[in-house]
Amino acid sequence: METTLTNLLDLDPAQLIDYCAQLGEKPFRAKQLQRWIHQFGASDFDSMTDLAKSLREKLKTRAHITAPAVISDHTSTDGTRKWLVDVGNGNAVETVFIPEENRGTLCISTQAGCAVNCRFCSTGKQGFNRNLTVAEIIGQLWMAEFELRKTKGIEPGPKGERQITNVVMMGMGEPLLNYEPTATALKLMLDDNAYGLSRRRVTLSTSGVVPMIDKLAQDVPVALAVSLHASNDELRNGLVPLNKKYPLAELLAACKRYLEFAPRDFITFEYCMLDGFNDTDEHARELVALVNDPKTGINCKFNLIPFNPFPESGLTRSKNPRIKAFAEVLMQAGIVTTIRKTRGDDIDAACGQLAGEVKDRTRVQERMEKMTEYQQKFGANFGKIVEIRS
Repeated sequence: METTLTNLLDLDPAQLIDYCAQLGEKPFRAKQLQRWIHQFGASDFDSMTDLAKSLREKLKTRAHITAPAVISDHTSTDGTRKWLVDVGNGNAVETVFIPEENRGTLCISTQAGCAVNCRFCSTGKQGFNRNLTVAEIIGQLWMAEFELRKTKGIEPGPKGERQITNVVMMGMGEPLLNYEPTATALKLMLDDNAYGLSRRRVTLSTSGVVPMIDKLAQDVPVALAVSLHASNDELRNGLVPLNKKYPLAELLAACKRYLEFAPRDFITFEYCMLDGFNDTDEHARELVALVNDPKTGINCKFNLIPFNPFPESGLTRSKNPRIKAFAEVLMQAGIVTTIRKTRGDDIDAACGQLAGEVKDRTRVQERMEKMTEYQQKFGANFGKIVEIRS
């Protein structure tokens, strides 16, 4: 009978201790093994010289260390680097590294595609195929950290200069709809025997899955960013379909609860700036009223994101003067507001542009193409036809 090999990238610290116990090994062996994997980037058990030879021999027949294979690797003119990685069954996801003067940020994907289907996000237009495993999530960090070190000629190991100082779970997919693997990967990111990142330097971005926000607060609270993008429920329903299930009042209440556990004393609200859609001064004033309301009010900052257009969205980016005017309304109300600098446009690595190769199990792309075909065929009457059929 053939033995199934265990991918050790799938195991968090506690699980790795349990796994070593099953092999008849003491807990300190798990810590040694974890350091070899996540601090030295080792995948060959023979190279793990401080492990007993007997343990190395056991591991060779029962385990492996395998991250997703890299399909392509592109670097933007601004230094942003994007990898397309193979996650099997014809699916690929994207991982993006953004270098800055004092930090290096890695944007990680958690799903092949996305079921939330936000109107301004190209990933959602592909539909959804499946959740990624722990090894496929943490494997993106494992691959990127040691690939970046290799490029710079930096030796692996805890004393080597760390290339990735910040991680954002903002790539393809909704992290909280793939909760357990995401939480396990987060635990590895924070563990001192793995990557040792501060909870303040790991950010999870969500479109607003309220029950899972509460669960994350209990299990592994990291910095939280919420894709808000609208100042009222009617507007948000059209941009973020999940809002129909978890409207703004419920979402903000969950955010307030999260702050009791969060490493920061504020929630970051991400707001994609869409020309003529959600970018007027009135929308900005609605946001001020929303976050300052005695019932829904919350300590927060806003990150305004210039929209990165793609053909299927039917949306365009707000003009720079309009974005600045919008920000001014928020800042005049005492709300910390930043405007995100767009990076990696030339390699489609900017926010909202991530779109790997995904088998669309939900047939979103097919349905969108059919709607475009009908619109071209029926012209001005298309809206009436859709209304009658719905």
